Amino acid sequence: MGSTPPRNILIVAAHPDDEVLGCGATIAKHVARGDAVTVLIMGQGVLARKEVKDRRDLLEQLWKDAQAANDLLGVHRLILKDLPDNKINAIPLLDIVHIIEETVAEIRPSIIYTHHHGDVNIDHQTISKAMQAVCRPMADTPVNHVYAFEVSSATHWNFRHETPFCPTVFVDVTETLDIKINAMKRYQSEIRDFPHPRSPEFLHALAQVRGGQVGFQCAEAFELVFSRMRDCP
Repeated sequence: MGSTPPRNILIVAAHPDDEVLGCGATIAKHVARGDAVTVLIMGQGVLARKEVKDRRDLLEQLWKDAQAANDLLGVHRLILKDLPDNKINAIPLLDIVHIIEETVAEIRPSIIYTHHHGDVNIDHQTISKAMQAVCRPMADTPVNHVYAFEVSSATHWNFRHETPFCPTVFVDVTETLDIKINAMKRYQSEIRDFPHPRSPEFLHALAQVRGGQVGFQCAEAFELVFSRMRDCP
């Protein structure tokens, strides 16, 4: 991450746990270097499941788990919205854009991490689409870099998408991967046993694969959406 001054970082995720699965170890690394990380979670993340439909008590527990997970990562601020699970696409896209723009205007992040447009989950796709409008590289935007992350069990299960996740940026998370995995364990209703892709073993194996692709022990991988630089890198 270098010796640059502290930055404001924003993660925009559809559901509680997406932020951990997608970039939890990178969040912990940003925190370690002094960056202020804000996590914006747009949707409920649990009430679409038939067995828990309308169980607000389970949603409240999920939100408590989200706070515990983000506290462990060292997140400066967690913002939880209440958009309907797996129905975010039914909301006018402009309304979603305005919700995200409010947070961007308030914290003025220089770096944003968000969903890949090729995920199988419709909420992930919708957030990614909204971010295309939010992150237009206008002259007065504070955003210099936008990265799309992969979410285990969503990015990898869209087998027929024309533009699959193709990482171009790899962050060495050898020192912070355990923090990510422990944060994921805080999500009591979302963590799974191996070989599920939300199991600790899978997350560790995926980090090793991504690290091995670029010569690190462990890495989180991202697809560059855009990067705006006033000077040469």
